[in-house]
Amino acid sequence: MALSPEDVDRIAHLARLELSSAEQQAMLTQLNGFFDIVAQMGAVDTSGVEPLFTPLSAAMDVHLRLREDAVTEPNQREANQRSAPAVENGLFLVPKVIE
Repeated sequence: MALSPEDVDRIAHLARLELSSAEQQAMLTQLNGFFDIVAQMGAVDTSGVEPLFTPLSAAMDVHLRLREDAVTEPNQREANQRSAPAVENGLFLVPKVIE
């Protein structure tokens, strides 16, 4: 997947960045280089390879130390929402920002 200069213009616009033509070209080169690396990684045959939950598990036996999933604090929703400008049914109300 190769990006075009128009793609970089659109990404810069969405990110609210103003890029010079030199910066745009540099960004295009960097982004296309990133996508080249992702394509190379996608081309590697990983069938039969067990997923790792941490890179350390490839070198040593690692046991996850997970705590029990238990509620440890009381529900303080009302207290936390007292300072909110608008709340409805326990949810914060925010202005619409995407049209």
